[in-house]
Amino acid sequence: MSATETAIASAEAHSAHNYHPLPVVVASAEGAWMTDVEGRRYLDLLAGYSALNFGHGNRRLIDAARAQLERVTLTSRAFHHDRFADFCTELAALCGMEMVLPMNTGAEAVETAVKTARKWGYRVKGVPDGMAKIIVASDNFHGRTTTIISFSTDPEARADYGPYTPGFEIVPYGDLTALREAMTENTVAVLIEPIQGEAGVLVPRAGYLPGVRELTRERNVLFIADEIQSGLGRTGKTFALEHEGVVPDMYVLGKALGGGVVPVSAVVSSAGILGVFKPGEHGSTFGGNPLACAVALEVIAMLRTGEYQERAAELGDHLHRELGLLAGGGAVETVRGRGLWAGVDIAPALGTGREISERLMEERVLVKDTHGSTIRIAPPLVISKEDLDWGLDRLRTVLSA
Repeated sequence: MSATETAIASAEAHSAHNYHPLPVVVASAEGAWMTDVEGRRYLDLLAGYSALNFGHGNRRLIDAARAQLERVTLTSRAFHHDRFADFCTELAALCGMEMVLPMNTGAEAVETAVKTARKWGYRVKGVPDGMAKIIVASDNFHGRTTTIISFSTDPEARADYGPYTPGFEIVPYGDLTALREAMTENTVAVLIEPIQGEAGVLVPRAGYLPGVRELTRERNVLFIADEIQSGLGRTGKTFALEHEGVVPDMYVLGKALGGGVVPVSAVVSSAGILGVFKPGEHGSTFGGNPLACAVALEVIAMLRTGEYQERAAELGDHLHRELGLLAGGGAVETVRGRGLWAGVDIAPALGTGREISERLMEERVLVKDTHGSTIRIAPPLVISKEDLDWGLDRLRTVLSA
C-alpha cells in the first residue's frame, strides 16, 4: 500500500469514525498550501473552518508561540500570569467591550455564553429560578456538546443523544416575526450566527440583524452573536455584524483567535453581564493559559492593522464575482456568502457535495461539503489572487467535466 493508504487504513482501524475526511494525509503546510505524505501539494480552500484565517505556519504567530514556549505554557487560573491581563484588555478593546472570559474551544465558549445568559437572567433581569429561555435559530451550528445539540435541528448532530437539555426555543432563521412571538418575560437571550456557516454560508436578508438588535433591546434580552466562524476578518470586517452596523451584548469567539496554532476561545461582553460570575462558579484549567494568550495577542495585533479585513473584502469581491459567473450556467445553482467565504450549491445532476470535493481533491484543491450538493469555499486570508484564481480554474475544470 502507498503511504497515504497505510495512514488512512490505520486511522480507520484505531479511531472512532466520527468524521469522514477526504482521502488525503497532510504532512506539512505553509500559507494556503498543504503537502501530503507523498509530496503532493494541495491548495487549502477550507482554512480549518476559519481557524486558519492567517494561513498555515504564519511566521508571526509561530514566533510568538515559540517565544512563549521557552517561558511558561500553563499556570491554570489558580495564579496570575504576565500575558493574561494584556490578552483580556486587548481583546475587549478589539470588540468594543469591557470584559473577557477565556475558554479553549468554540463549543466551550458557547456553553459559557449560555451559562452567562442564564445567570444574568436570574441575577439581573429577575427571571424565576429554572425558568430562563434562550431563543436560537433553525439550522444553527454552535458546537457538539450535549446542551448545544439539544437545540440543533440537524438530525446527524442530534439523533441518539437524548435526553436533551431544556430551556431553548427554536425559530426560523431570518424571521423577525417568529422571533418576536417567541419572546416572553422569561427570555434571557437570543443566540444566533450572523452568517450560518455549517448550514451552507447563509447570509440573512438585509435588516434582519438590526431587527434582532432592536427587539432584544426592547424586551431586555441579551443579543449573543456567535462569530466563531464569521468573526476576526473572514467577511471583510473584524465581525460580520459590522456589515449592518450592529453591536451585540456578547460576542462568542474562537477558531481564528488561536491563529491555527492552539485552541483559544472567549466570551466578550460588558462588566454588567460578565460581572455576574463569582470565583468558583465557572472555569477552565487551560482557558486563558500563557501560550494561548501569547498567540491570541499576536492575532489581535494583526487584526488591528486592518490589513487582513481589507484583503478579505478585496479578494472576497473577486471570489464572488467569479463564482457568480458560474451561477445560472447549469452547473452552479446558487452562490452565497460574504468576504472570503462562500457557499456554492452545485447542480445535483453533477454530484453530491462530497463527490465534487473528491473531484477537486484530484485536481489538488481541498474544500469541504455540507448538506447535499453544497461546497464551502473559505481560503486563508493570506491567499494570493493568483492562487485563488488557480483554485477557481480547477473548480471550473471539475464542473465542466
